[in-house]
Amino acid sequence: QVQLVESGGGLVQPGGSLRLSCAASGMIFRIIHMGWYRQGPGKQRELVARIISGGSTNYADSVKGRFTISRDNAKNTVYLQMNNLKPEDTAVYSCNLNQGAGFREYWGQGTQVTVSS
Repeated sequence: QVQLVESGGGLVQPGGSLRLSCAASGMIFRIIHMGWYRQGPGKQRELVARIISGGSTNYADSVKGRFTISRDNAKNTVYLQMNNLKPEDTAVYSCNLNQGAGFREYWGQGTQVTVSS
């Protein structure tokens, strides 16, 4: 079993910053990619950013230039630095760990990010 513990959500004004953390622990076989998804009110869940095992990254077009994903391999932890936040970034952000085909995928419990004045 794998546990994903998220932290760092909260309320911030437009233009502000937040940093999310996701620490993975337990019986991790391998990490193909690890990252963040979000689901806003009335919207479908979407990929925000992920980091692949080799170090490459993928970002949603809406967050490019504002969000940065990074990782600490020794701690099995990924971070999402979110700058210049906008009201449309308001969502529940969930951490995801993908171990590849044939292996279980894991999700965190989700952390609320609210951008409002």
